Parts: sequence; structure tokens; C-alpha cells
Amino acid sequence: MREAETPSDRAGDTGGADGPPLQRSIGMTQMAFYALGSMLGAGIYGLIGKAAGQMGNAIWLAFLVSMVAALLTGLSYASIASRYPKAAGAAYVTQRAYRQAMLTYVVGLAVMCSGLTSVATQSRVVAENLQQLGMLEGVPVTVLALGFLLVLAGIVFRGIRECMWLNVVCTTVEAFGLILVIAVGFSYWGSVDLLETPPPSDAASGATGGSSGGVGGITALLVMQGAVLTFFSFIGFEDSINVAEEVKNPRKVLPWGIMLAMVAATLIYIAVSITAVSVVPWRDLSSAAGPLTEVVARAAPWFPPVAFLGITVFAVTNTALLNYVTASRLAYGMAQQGLLPRVLRRVHRTRRTPHMAVLVLLAMITGLALLGDITQLASATVLLLLLVFSIVNGALVILKLRPGEPAGGFEVPIFVPALGAMVCAALLVNRFATGDWQAPLIAGAILAGILGLYALMRPRHVEEDDLAAAAQAEPAE
Repeated sequence: MREAETPSDRAGDTGGADGPPLQRSIGMTQMAFYALGSMLGAGIYGLIGKAAGQMGNAIWLAFLVSMVAALLTGLSYASIASRYPKAAGAAYVTQRAYRQAMLTYVVGLAVMCSGLTSVATQSRVVAENLQQLGMLEGVPVTVLALGFLLVLAGIVFRGIRECMWLNVVCTTVEAFGLILVIAVGFSYWGSVDLLETPPPSDAASGATGGSSGGVGGITALLVMQGAVLTFFSFIGFEDSINVAEEVKNPRKVLPWGIMLAMVAATLIYIAVSITAVSVVPWRDLSSAAGPLTEVVARAAPWFPPVAFLGITVFAVTNTALLNYVTASRLAYGMAQQGLLPRVLRRVHRTRRTPHMAVLVLLAMITGLALLGDITQLASATVLLLLLVFSIVNGALVILKLRPGEPAGGFEVPIFVPALGAMVCAALLVNRFATGDWQAPLIAGAILAGILGLYALMRPRHVEEDDLAAAAQAEPAE
């Protein structure tokens, strides 16, 4: 049954000189898969090993704590999506709350940079995995990566419906890989102390023992460090808000799709982490090149390792696809707000996609892919996301306190965005306190570049009376 649309769903669906509106075709199931696919990604396949080195057998506790931290911001994004269902939603709500075009520009481009570097990085990962699978052997990685980007751009140009179906397929495959890990290792549950952690002197002395003094033996600092690492496995839910103008009944579908995906991701992550340390000792897990591949190899030696490589290709492809969709919708939404060149708001009359944004971003991603290894650049943009989360959470606090702001279909108490802002700020500060300054310095350089671009372009944001008119066009339900 087709879900009913509210007047606010159609508020921006007027089309115009730049083409027709974007096509609304995303329902609840597709939205949940989109958000889940954004979070699962390929990161969890390697993240388990790093987390084991920090938390020992207590990885599950780090995921639980980071889920609570991520859920605060996830709830804020769900509320924002139900209030203002617009492409480039984070940039829109930032402008609406702070009324500072420069801050809005920083938020929008920071999220976009994260997406572009992710797509460029994943294109090379796909190329390398295709070579390991024995496919297209002898073809240079760069050529394979560029071919992958062209195919991806073609799919994103083709339409949101096609992107959603490919996402459903890829998310199903990558979720199958994680569920396979749980299934083959479930019989090992209960065989280890799930509160055993590395001793304080482990890094310095190379000791082989572990501490298992119960919950009290796990220090708050250790849990915080583990939560900072595992928090990044939940990043991705923010992508969902950028397809708001292509969702049917977004005030209902967007928030509940985000919430369903976060719950599903948490259950999968905790089950996978318990399984991993139950099958493979945490020290071996932390040093394994492919942690989950090692788990399957020990628990199910009959399962061909090459198949797990294939699953990884699907996972990486999904991450790249969703980041490309997000970046193109961000460019389109920011162009609508007057923060990027007007040409980026053009919509293809047949395909109903922001085709100019797709093409311009393809050129930018191609340039990044040709640079080679941009892992540190990708890590730096993730730090910028924490800054964005703090700003967006703060924006929701301001809007909830402002008289006359329309309520959404999914409201949260004001302490949720307030705590979300504080948690994200604390995680950002904690990352700076680790002593590794390479990624923070790159993040600072990106931020300076965004500010320089703003000063150079002097983009004109929509006037406040235009925002007021938009608010009147979106009555509270």
C-alpha cells in the first residue's frame, strides 16, 4: 500500500526552471536498509581487531557504550528529519538555528568532504579486492578504481529507486557475512570471560596475561577509549536525512527508519564482538590481518575464505554508493539554499536525479582516487563529522527553545540533543588527547580550506524571510 503524503512532504515538490522535483519512492523498508547499510559498511570487518587490542574480551561493552552515545545524536537526527524533511538537512537546520551562513557552509562541506573521501577510498579497496579474487588480474588498480566510479556514477544518475534496490542487495549480503560469523561461532559462547581486558602494562611489557576483575576492574578510561573507537562504526545514520526529499511520508518514515537501523546495528555488533573473542583469543584477533575472516576460518574451516572477500566487495560497494548518493543530495540541497553554484540544483527531467551534482562530484572523486592512498584524509574528515554532530545537536536545542518553530512527527526531550552535543564534543577532545596529531592537523587544514573557499565565493544564502515562508509551508501535523 502506498503511504500517504502530508502537505509538508510536497512543500518543495514544485519543480521549476531547474527541472522537476526529486522523485519520492523510498518507503519504510528501504529507509531502514539505507540507514543500516550506511552504518554496517566495511568498517566493522576490520574494526573488531583494533577494538580487541584496546578492550580485550570486553569489546561488547565498548559497542554498548558507543551505541548509547550514538543513539543520542541518532535521536536528534530523527527528530530533525521529522521536522524539516529536506536534502542537506544538517546544513538547513544549522542555518535555521544559528543564522550564520559561514557556519552552515562549514557543516555542509564538512559532511560532503567526508562522503567524497570515503567514495574515493572505497573505489581503490574494491579494485584491490577484485584483484585478490582473481578477477581482472593484470589491470592496474587505478584503472579498476576509475571504472568502478563510472559504474557507480551511472547508477546514482539512473535514479534513487535503482540506488535503493542495489543498497538492499548489498546490505543483505554484508549483513549475511556478519550473521554468518555469529552462526558459525555461536557454539563457542560462554567459553571465555567476557570482562577480561588487557593489563595496564600490556603495551609496555608485552605481558601475556589479562585482567578480569569484573565490571569494577574495567576502568572508565578504558571503556571511553574503546567507545571512541567503536563509535565510528555507528557513523552513517546521518546520511539518511539527505534523501529526505525522495522519501514518502518523511515525517514518519525517516525517523523510524533511522531508529530501526540503529537497534539492528547494535544487536549485530554486540553479537559479532562476543562471537569473535569467543572463537579467537583477543590477542590473536588484534593482530589478524582479517579479524572476521580468521573467526570464520577457525569456526568453519569448510567455508571458502575467498567468499568472505566477495562479501567485503559488496560491503565496500554499498558504503561507496550511499556516500555518493549523500554527497550529491548535499550538493543539490546546498545549491537550493544558495550556498553552492546554482547549476548543482538542476534535476534531470526524465531520471528525476540531481544530474549536474552527480557529474561534478564524479570529477572531484576521480581526482581524489588518482591521488592514491588517502586513508589519513578519510580519517580526518571523520573528525569533522564529530564537530558537525555537536553543532547539529546544538541547533536542535536552539530550535526547540525558539517559539513558533513547528513540531515534528518524532519529538525528543531537550536533554537528548544537549547530551548528544556534549558527548560528541567529549569524543572529539578525547581524540585530540591521544597524541596522534596527523589526522587532526589534516582536519584543521580541510576546515581552513572550507573557510577560504567561503571567503572566496561569498555565497549568498537564502534570506530569513524565505526561511519563514518555508516554515509556513510546513505546518505542524
